[in-house]
Amino acid sequence: MNRTHWMVRIVQMAAVLFVLMGCLVVFIYSPFYSKFVIKVLNTIVPVEVNEVAAQSQQMGALTDQENLEPGSNLWIARQAYLKVMEEEIQAKNSQNLTIIQARYKALQALIQDEQRSQQEQEQDSTPQIPLLADVSASEAQLAQPSQQLQDLLELDSSENQALMEQYLKFLRTHEVAAVETVPVDEEIFQDIALIQQQNSQKPQITSQPYAIVVLGGGLTLHENQKDIIVNNYTRLRLEKTLEIEKQYKLPIVLSGVEAPYMQKWLAERGVEANLLEDRSMNTCENSRFSSLLLQKKGGAPTVILITDQYHMPRTRRLFALNGIETVPVVAPIPTELTQWQPSEQNYDHSRRANYEMLATIRDMLFGSSDCREVP
Repeated sequence: MNRTHWMVRIVQMAAVLFVLMGCLVVFIYSPFYSKFVIKVLNTIVPVEVNEVAAQSQQMGALTDQENLEPGSNLWIARQAYLKVMEEEIQAKNSQNLTIIQARYKALQALIQDEQRSQQEQEQDSTPQIPLLADVSASEAQLAQPSQQLQDLLELDSSENQALMEQYLKFLRTHEVAAVETVPVDEEIFQDIALIQQQNSQKPQITSQPYAIVVLGGGLTLHENQKDIIVNNYTRLRLEKTLEIEKQYKLPIVLSGVEAPYMQKWLAERGVEANLLEDRSMNTCENSRFSSLLLQKKGGAPTVILITDQYHMPRTRRLFALNGIETVPVVAPIPTELTQWQPSEQNYDHSRRANYEMLATIRDMLFGSSDCREVP
């Protein structure tokens, strides 16, 4: 039996590898490769909601009308005001509501005057180098960011509790004009409705969406080479948002550094988006910072999530880890797949699928190392 020369075997193996590589390249340029990757990702990527994290969203009283910075003096004053109003409503002392609102407006004015005074003093003082002056504070903040955020939101810190007590006393005892001379402000009816909404029992239906969350897909330069506008990836997600907003009249969360430009794009088309998360730089931060924003605004156990199909599995998993169930709504990407023949536009899809596949494997095995804890 004649033995094949080793050089012939090497040539045969190289030929086989060359053919297999050619088949792989053709497959990647076909419309079937990206579809296969998406099917695999949707099958293996878990989207079960983290029950511990979900507790932060259980209140389910999301509102996009409150623009106060959580933890600020004005925000604490607002919580004190709503608490006193609730006490009077439960005691059926409706005649006291207008006087409490007048006290609240007086308290707001005092806080704003104090803030302006502090700002003027800071401007007059010698400037410090932030990177040197705030190092210890930054390290302390990073030490236990989750606990600090929890204390802030629940008014558990000693400083917040002290302010809360001061504001409650002010709202209960401060002297204002006689009740007969206090004009009725229409905002009081909105405040009463908000209190009633917060006290009402929401149905425990996790599939009911509370908000529409749209992830940014990037920015680009306008044709004039001066103005910054949303790129085609972001634009297509916003166009899908217009469709969904007609069906569900829900608050819209715009996530990513692109958020202000996305808000402007929607406003030009008559859609208002009041909840902006404009500090995230990647998908992990998109999910984490958006969930914190929703938590601060009252909670949203379930949201409609808008992004492209390749981005969707990884994003849904990250939102689930942050305690939010997602209803996926897929937005297209700028290029369309062909019916069957290999083409460069199919490769755009395959390249996107490869990126998300590798990013998903990284996240599931090693986590996202470049994801900040708090914005």
